[in-house]
Amino acid sequence: MKECPKLVELGRRQFLRGGAAAAAGAAAVSVVAPTPARAAVPAARVDYPANRLANIKDLKVNEPMQVNYPDIDSPGVLIKLGAPVDGGAGPDRDIVAYSTMCPHKGYPLSYNAADKTLNCPGHFSRFDCEKEGQQIWGHATQNLPMFRLTVDGAGDIHAVGVDELIYGRTRNVLNEDAVSLRRG
Repeated sequence: MKECPKLVELGRRQFLRGGAAAAAGAAAVSVVAPTPARAAVPAARVDYPANRLANIKDLKVNEPMQVNYPDIDSPGVLIKLGAPVDGGAGPDRDIVAYSTMCPHKGYPLSYNAADKTLNCPGHFSRFDCEKEGQQIWGHATQNLPMFRLTVDGAGDIHAVGVDELIYGRTRNVLNEDAVSLRRG
């Protein structure tokens, strides 16, 4: 059986012509209609309430004080570590505060004064209080939410923000109506 050489040539020509047309079309689209650059989206700004948690005089070195921030449904702990740390507040930069709900499953954390960690009894996650709540062990997939602190001239310690998402929330601050109802 003899094949038609023109049919083979036509196939080759068609293939080359089609490939050249596709390449030219792609080049024309990129010249005529360039992909628009992505517009920079500003980060969402969250206004946290500034809550007074305690006074420096209320704290003892390495003894946690129970607090709540940014609202009553968010338990936390305020600790004077006794040595300056990154993210620490106060004149000695040694005061820190963290959420005490494990970011993995929300179990309540307990403070271990010997190694300055917050520990989860549920799945054994551990968080370093001297390293801005960095996870050092366990199932959690994020660091512990750290409350950002300021200290005024009278020694009052105020929480002014949170650096990670608090367990069980889609955002860290409730709307004013919900806060009013809870305080109610």
